[in-house]
Amino acid sequence: MSARTVSILRRDWPVRGTFRISRSSLSVIPTVQVEVRDADSVGRAECRPYARYEQTVESVTEELELMRSIVEAGAGRGTLQSAMTPGPALNALDCALWDLEAKLSGIPVHEAAGLKAPSPRDTAFTLSVDSPSNMAEAARAAGDFRLLKLKLGASDIVACVDAVAQARPDARLIVDANEAFDADSFADIYDALSPYPIAMIEQPLPAASTAPLPLGDIPICADESLHTAADLLRLRDQGFRAVNVKLDKCGGFTAALALMRQAQAMDLQIMAGCMVGSSLAMAPMVVLAGLADVVDLDGPALLAEDEENGLDYRGGKVFPPSPALWG
Repeated sequence: MSARTVSILRRDWPVRGTFRISRSSLSVIPTVQVEVRDADSVGRAECRPYARYEQTVESVTEELELMRSIVEAGAGRGTLQSAMTPGPALNALDCALWDLEAKLSGIPVHEAAGLKAPSPRDTAFTLSVDSPSNMAEAARAAGDFRLLKLKLGASDIVACVDAVAQARPDARLIVDANEAFDADSFADIYDALSPYPIAMIEQPLPAASTAPLPLGDIPICADESLHTAADLLRLRDQGFRAVNVKLDKCGGFTAALALMRQAQAMDLQIMAGCMVGSSLAMAPMVVLAGLADVVDLDGPALLAEDEENGLDYRGGKVFPPSPALWG
């Protein structure tokens, strides 16, 4: 009989200030953590239930409880990939099992996955939706970060970009609308943003939109529109030239690794992205970040508290996790 046990725990992480995007505002980030114990070794992971996808801590916990017995009986990652739907619950169990296998074998996750050892990477830093002057002030306060992600709504779009660009002429910008822009006016918005140092425009239109996207110098990145590798061809045909891969959308390290490799084969730019969460939630994607063109793993930098042995953020970079944290 397997010696495995599974523990499921809610963790609420207070935000440093308030985290605002086009559709919501949060001061606390609710997450679910999973521990899979085998003898003296423990694999850990964290996932973020996301209201946009009708997920709650309770619904994710219920899904995890349904899988408890088969994981405790010794089910592996492959079994879970076929038994569960992509999402945060699968992410938590998949990443916890990768971590457990590394702890039991002494082989780091990157080596077991056939990846290069992770190295420090420049990461984007997120500026919440706000007035142009307040976003400019926030940009100046984030002076260590040379890539800034601007959360924008449907108004003051160009004014906010202009204010941040003037406040931080040394920085490149990501414009992230979280589905807030209008399809009829987006071509004009795209042209108005073209003079600015913008690395990409992320999810400008609602995920359900099938409107063709401009194919100019600024790549357009799919976030809410992308969940699994099955979405890639449709998104490329629509005009997306980049994809934001998040563990909580695709279902963990195993799925993200396959998704990123397929996106590479299709010549799509890759953003290694995250939901806001602790260093435990970021760590698996930091290990995968060598496959990404752009890294957006600032979640813990937006929190007032973090996990013990958390990720190191210095000089605008995120450093690889220690084995005590994950992997």
